[in-house]
Amino acid sequence: MQVILLERVAKLGQMGEVVKVRDGHARNFLLPQGKALRASEANIKAFEARKAELEARNIEQRKEAEGVAAKLDGESFVMIRAAADSGALYGSVSTRDIAESVSAGGVTVTRNQVWLDKPIKMLGLHEVSITLHPEVSAAVTLNVARSPEEAEVQASGKSIQDVAAEEEAAADFEIAELFDDIGAAGEDDDDVLSPHDVTNTGDAGR
Repeated sequence: MQVILLERVAKLGQMGEVVKVRDGHARNFLLPQGKALRASEANIKAFEARKAELEARNIEQRKEAEGVAAKLDGESFVMIRAAADSGALYGSVSTRDIAESVSAGGVTVTRNQVWLDKPIKMLGLHEVSITLHPEVSAAVTLNVARSPEEAEVQASGKSIQDVAAEEEAAADFEIAELFDDIGAAGEDDDDVLSPHDVTNTGDAGR
């Protein structure tokens, strides 16, 4: 299907361009969301008549989006999820989950504005792009952890695997020190003569 774009659409084109798209993409996304019109002669003429109005509206919306992006860009949002010790989540974090978390922080976004390059299935820090306008986006960080305490650790730059390794190393060190103390105590006992040793020493001198 050929459509005329009413705004810039990523990977398709700029406002006013006539492009060919899949019928399903047009019917399910572009047309119902007001991003495009069927490229009929009547619609093209209608667009030309409204072009100045649409461009002015786009500029205004872009400025508003830039203001929101300035506040949102670089922000971090904690998401508590159940996960195995390996860090693998029992499930995954969806775009809806992310939209709800960001919206709870004060900036209302929809799942369609959240862009993920791959599903989030592990604990840790994940960068996500939020599209606030066809020409404006903000990058936020999701801190996915099993508890607020773990989220603080991850925010400091460590992973749960790093913490586990440090705890294991500390435990191994304590065990090694314990064995060293036991060994040292044994050596001290060997240096002390028993009464039998004293008697034998005396007999040898006679």
